[in-house]
Amino acid sequence: MKGVRLMQKPLIGITASTLRELPNRDWIFNTNDYFRAVQDAGGIPVLLPFVTNDAEAAEVVDRLDGLLLSGGEDVDPQIYGEQPHLKLGGVAPERDVAELALCRIALERDLPILGICRGHQVLAVAAGGTLVQDIPAQVPAAMKHAQQGPRWFASHTVAVKPGSKLESLMGAEFRTNSFHHQSVKDVPAGFVGSAATADGINEALEHPGHKFVLSVQWHPENFVGRDYNFKPLFKAFIGACQA
Repeated sequence: MKGVRLMQKPLIGITASTLRELPNRDWIFNTNDYFRAVQDAGGIPVLLPFVTNDAEAAEVVDRLDGLLLSGGEDVDPQIYGEQPHLKLGGVAPERDVAELALCRIALERDLPILGICRGHQVLAVAAGGTLVQDIPAQVPAAMKHAQQGPRWFASHTVAVKPGSKLESLMGAEFRTNSFHHQSVKDVPAGFVGSAATADGINEALEHPGHKFVLSVQWHPENFVGRDYNFKPLFKAFIGACQA
């Protein structure tokens, strides 16, 4: 059976977002771009439930070949030892519990991880890092990171750390979209900050000691199907999951 399993496309768990603002709505969901990007790179995407503890997270991770931490709400700053800033956005406590548990178990088991936007921040917090709660209020001379253009529009440039995995996939400099008001502040132990904007905001993390643990602050999935895209990033992630 093991030989048969290796012939199958890897199963990629995608973390869910919530929709509870509308009357009589209690939904978990995510946007189709995540699923399209995984399928386009050769994986099979599946939406994950909100697990409530490490034991449930371990059972989910047992069934996966890779974990994609998706974008969404702000991470509760109490998790990394801070009180909420005046400009903190909406938080999702159940989602925080689920994603932090899934991320910790995946790191323990060296399951490949790709973090995107909020997922980039969740990975940092799960590994012991901290966040800037609001860039405009807390980072002097910061550029505009919460852009208002189309999701597929590359609005600013990031410079990539020489010798990093990200550089090997995407090159030394490229443009990205940008839809965030928070960012990684303290890079967790063992991780490398592998990209930044001109104002010093962290845009990517990776862990050289793992098979594939890489996260980005932008939304590469929004470029799927376009001439300008981040397919090498997704192909490398799915390749590590298949291995």
